[in-house]
Amino acid sequence: MIDIQTFVFNPFQENTYLVSDSSLKCIVIDPGCHFEAERQQLVSYINNKQLQPQVIVHTHGHIDHVMGINFLKEYYHIQAIMHPADLKVLRSSKDFAGMVGLEIDQPSDPEQHTGDNETLEFGESRFQILHVPGHSPGSIALYNHQEGIVFSGDVLFRRGMGRTDLMGGNYNTLVESIQNKLFTLPDETIVYPGHGETTTIGEEKRQNPVLP
Repeated sequence: MIDIQTFVFNPFQENTYLVSDSSLKCIVIDPGCHFEAERQQLVSYINNKQLQPQVIVHTHGHIDHVMGINFLKEYYHIQAIMHPADLKVLRSSKDFAGMVGLEIDQPSDPEQHTGDNETLEFGESRFQILHVPGHSPGSIALYNHQEGIVFSGDVLFRRGMGRTDLMGGNYNTLVESIQNKLFTLPDETIVYPGHGETTTIGEEKRQNPVLP
């Protein structure tokens, strides 16, 4: 049984997910903790529950999803994983931060790369990696068939979808990714997005107003 804890971090109100199972092993998806209080909130939860972080997973490399990467790597001595097509996006995040009035250290490169249909395993859990470009070139989603859940990053939101006006974004590619990858999942699949509330694949097929 998977346990999912959601933390809303940084000025962009980004969803950071802590995913664990009965083995007490866990992964951190998109660590957006920027302020010291946010960092302490995350590590306090992990330590109080005696969880064992295994890896950090980036659904993509935009600034709001990577602000806590250096801190977590140093604190837990763990590595990060990302699709290589988003390396350029990640490496531009410090410059982008300056453009919006934020100061961050340059997030370090991931130690591991992943690609479409690869498998991520930790503890007793297994996720399928789906390459879903369009919001960014290397955007990925993490799908667990047994639990009926998918972490969609900034590709699909409740009644919305990701921006395509940032580096590497492409509207047609994003729509294709949603329709050909995410909308082929079972309707009852719960969607955990990078911002905002959860939804389901079926709800977004029927009610998403921004999709053609």
